[in-house]
Amino acid sequence: MPLNLIINDTTLRDGEQTAGVAFTVDEKCAIACALSAAGVPEMEIGIPAMSDEEIDCINTIAELSLPAALMVWGRLTDADLASALRCQADIVHLSIPVSDIHLQYKLRQSREWVLLQISRVIEKAVASGRKISLGAEDASRANADFLARVARQAQACGASRIRFADTLGVLDPFTTYEAIARLREAVDIEIEIHSHNDLGLATANTLAALRGGATHANTTVNGLGERAGNAALEEVVMGVRHLHHAETGVDTQALVSISRLVSRASGRQVAFNKSIVGEAVFTHESGIHIDGLLKNASTYESFDPSELGRQRHTVLGKHSGSQAVRQAYGCLGIVLDDDALTARILARIRDHAMRVKQEATPDELRLFLLESHRPQCPAL
Repeated sequence: MPLNLIINDTTLRDGEQTAGVAFTVDEKCAIACALSAAGVPEMEIGIPAMSDEEIDCINTIAELSLPAALMVWGRLTDADLASALRCQADIVHLSIPVSDIHLQYKLRQSREWVLLQISRVIEKAVASGRKISLGAEDASRANADFLARVARQAQACGASRIRFADTLGVLDPFTTYEAIARLREAVDIEIEIHSHNDLGLATANTLAALRGGATHANTTVNGLGERAGNAALEEVVMGVRHLHHAETGVDTQALVSISRLVSRASGRQVAFNKSIVGEAVFTHESGIHIDGLLKNASTYESFDPSELGRQRHTVLGKHSGSQAVRQAYGCLGIVLDDDALTARILARIRDHAMRVKQEATPDELRLFLLESHRPQCPAL
């Protein structure tokens, strides 16, 4: 793992490109403040070439004087560079397609044109005094040798960083690692990984890229982004900690509150079973699991919920066992020491879960206890 691993969160740029999502200026400022307060060191906050209103919004965020470095996004063109330089941003990111399919069908240009464009525009951008990052769009489908030439050209022209974009999310962790390792051999500048989640591998690919030599990771809160989204901030931060045994400097206690803030602002609900921040992450029903948790939490939790400022929750349902029933009634101040009574209550709980599809309320649990105490009529 690189010692200078940096999270560059792009919720306010790529996250806002989620279909139908549009943040107000106040919402963008609130999200930027929350991310910065949590220790996110870099944020990509907008696309200046979109409009004067976008530039005003970017500069409003800049005027907050947050400790995080601010990046703006543009295409590798004179016009987009000019718009970017109207912003009070620390880093200007300029992107250009590098795959043959994009060059042939989208731009109708050659590989040599890309190299010439890098020389011309990157040199002009560097002369502005800003830190410059080159984006290699669709890098995951580009010819590896050509991508290395692009990276070396960017470095020679003064760019401080190259972003490897898996634009369509077509890589797996193995190919990601290999691609980033090759790129690391080609240049000495910073390498940023930008993973999309079309195959559900954005976080895994981001972690693999960091293993391969990437220094920066693009993320979005809740995995927002175009189509299936991007690598989720909360997943990358916790993955780096627990799988790579390193730290990103981001306060994990703030991840849930930031998730909720972005969910409200985006109008996109977080899935119940969403990793790290979903409501179900520390919710247990299975009798075997709860029995193990009561003996030692590490049996069925890979990390403590307190890392996120959360608590575990047990649910009584079809798969519950007697231990969970005793625990639930214990929370109501009721001691169940009769195995036969506990078995009857468990049967009522399972029947309730099958019919209602919800956990029994405390009042319903008390009713089940009363009903289970009643003498059973003998069968005729």
